[in-house]
Amino acid sequence: MRGAWRAADVRAAEEALMATLPPGILMQRAAAGLARRCALLLQDGGGVYGATVLLLVGAGNNGGDALYAGARLAERGASVLAHLLAPERVHLEGLAALRRAGGRVVREVPPAADLVVDGIVGIGGSGGLRDPAAAAVERVAALGAPVVAVDVPSGVAVDTGDLPGVAVRADVTVTFGCLKPALVVGPAAPHAGQVELVDIGLEPWLRGAPAVRVPEAADVAAWWPTPGAGSEKYSRGVVGVATGSATYPGAGVLSVGGALAGPAGMVRYAGGAREHVLASHPSAVAVERVAEAGRVQAWVCGSGIGTDEQAAAAVRTVLSSSLPVVLDADAISLLVDGSMAEVLRRQAPIVLTPHDREFARLAGEAPGADRVAAALRLAAWVNAVVLLKGDRTVVATPDGRAWANPTGTPALATGGTGDVLAGLLGSLLAAGLEPERAAVAAAYAHGLAGREAARSGPVSAADVAAALRPTIAALVGPRRLGR
Repeated sequence: MRGAWRAADVRAAEEALMATLPPGILMQRAAAGLARRCALLLQDGGGVYGATVLLLVGAGNNGGDALYAGARLAERGASVLAHLLAPERVHLEGLAALRRAGGRVVREVPPAADLVVDGIVGIGGSGGLRDPAAAAVERVAALGAPVVAVDVPSGVAVDTGDLPGVAVRADVTVTFGCLKPALVVGPAAPHAGQVELVDIGLEPWLRGAPAVRVPEAADVAAWWPTPGAGSEKYSRGVVGVATGSATYPGAGVLSVGGALAGPAGMVRYAGGAREHVLASHPSAVAVERVAEAGRVQAWVCGSGIGTDEQAAAAVRTVLSSSLPVVLDADAISLLVDGSMAEVLRRQAPIVLTPHDREFARLAGEAPGADRVAAALRLAAWVNAVVLLKGDRTVVATPDGRAWANPTGTPALATGGTGDVLAGLLGSLLAAGLEPERAAVAAAYAHGLAGREAARSGPVSAADVAAALRPTIAALVGPRRLGR
């Protein structure tokens, strides 16, 4: 697990660390890491010597990092040009170092460059970029050269991941000491490109909890329930799936497909898509009503059931149980009028999986600029884990922890993929994984499956369901899955 920290926490840690170091050492550490990554990119394009590197230099330390890194590249034979966007507030020592190494200051963006370094603003920036920086960024985009951002892409909202205006779109972001929320969540995250974290000795000085946690493959693999020598289908967990209907049978088929790819040993389906589910998944046990399903360890409810009284009865029955429940799609819509407030006051866990429109109906407002804060508010309000779907899905807990899923892909923005995710999540709950980890692990594996499915062209939800098994085998390991 990695953590992403808000700007104020990072600045406090930097100040504490700098108090223990000679002046300028921290910036030199950052510049060394930045120069190294820039050199690797230039090597891919023919080498550092003779390459043209353009520095977009703003005020203060962010510009200083860029200038010192530029000096290191100039010493290796690169032609380094610094475009100063705030000349009166430039980092003077960094500018002097660049000039000593042979770098030059230019008044305009040149017509060509092999690499651009974005050192306009760092974690202290607020709001989108304004002229002359905004105009320079537009001209740089026309060059087609790779862009390396210093710490964060300039113009993003560092603490929320929002895009309040013009912002740099980087190919690589070299960030120092720790991740920042804008690199992992919200519409700003894709602007970061590939993120490389440079260790500058900051971690021991970070205090408190990170604003956002980011799972890694090793975390998900370690959490994933796997069978042992004495396992059988019931001990592995039985997941109940109350999804789909005669009108929307595909939702039942897809959610059962997601559940079967998970670790549970058995799937019991209850709903109006019974015949379609059995035709696609003969290993499932299928009945028409939740009351007929038999014993399960967790429920998935909502996808494609509709919002009529029969659907509401299914949701009430599921919520009246003492089992973990995943509520998706129509089940979330049925919560909006407050008629189920009584059954929501349950001790057993609930995981809600809304997309933005469902979130807005339930919360009374859209997630807005700060998706993490919005998900945390809703989680606390309904006392449930909230999985807010999106390109960077957010998982929030009632007691204040938030996760950003790093495996999302736009390929998943197609009908039915959420049904597959809900089924997989329910399977993890039935297998005994606690709700927070189940939601994080399901989103992670689902995102990887979306990426795998996209290798073959345009993606359907059925493609994602089919890709889950090999994806999970690669993630967890065939031997741990008992193969």
